[in-house]
Amino acid sequence: MAVTAAQVKELREKTGAGMMDCKNALTESDGDMERAIDWLREKGIAKSVKKSSRIAAEGLAKILIDGNRACMIEVNSETDFVTKNEQFLKLMDTAAETILKAAPADNEAALALEVNGATLNDEFVNATATIGEKIVLRRFVIVDKNDDELFGDYTHMGGSKTALVVMKGGDEQLAHFMAMQIASMSPTYVAASDMPADVVEHERKVQTEIVKNDEKFAGKPENVINGAIEGKVSKALKEMCLVDQEYFMDTAKKVSAVLKENNAQVLSFVRYAVGEGIEKREENFAEEVAKQMNV
Repeated sequence: MAVTAAQVKELREKTGAGMMDCKNALTESDGDMERAIDWLREKGIAKSVKKSSRIAAEGLAKILIDGNRACMIEVNSETDFVTKNEQFLKLMDTAAETILKAAPADNEAALALEVNGATLNDEFVNATATIGEKIVLRRFVIVDKNDDELFGDYTHMGGSKTALVVMKGGDEQLAHFMAMQIASMSPTYVAASDMPADVVEHERKVQTEIVKNDEKFAGKPENVINGAIEGKVSKALKEMCLVDQEYFMDTAKKVSAVLKENNAQVLSFVRYAVGEGIEKREENFAEEVAKQMNV
């Protein structure tokens, strides 16, 4: 019987398997949904469904540059052991190359891109089924620059942290050092002028409460308290700004001074730290091993 697009869509939603795998399963099962699910499970393709609720907070980030365009991606796994897996590393390369070339708008568009006659999503589903862990494309960014600008990139420990910077002036070595600065010191903005007003106001509220709850300021004149608040706000905001940070190669200098010396300007940057913002489940490793041994 002919398999409809609606059936394929339903099976994909139920199993998480790739489009072509779902179509083949339905064809082999004469359109019977339950038999198709069993077919996918028997082939090991639907194993990823059982892993959909697991937490994937490990993995790697990768940067790929081609001329005036660069791509940074993060692919997550459940354990860091997988990051040494050849299939996982090949998937990272495939995802980065495909996304860089197509420059999709978001993850949904990226996963729908064609790869080897299937989709990028199929590649992730197959990797999940084969490797035995939940493998997901978490995020990516496409960065473009002009001919008179430089890319600087840095990858730490094989991909646990990555940073990509767009710089004008200076040279490639300085651009690389700026990326290292960003990866290690975690600035949020290039300069204070880039900060949204609500960020500044939020920090002022936080520091105000800190000073109010500090006993050493009890009974102090209002001008002293206000001065302390502004001092703390200024310090906190500077730590968020790249140009106000101490330069990691020479802590006697600020980044702003180093850039000025080299007639350079950082225009923008992106930083990824794998798993940041993901709530990781704490597990006892010995108990997990014992559990596996008793299966």
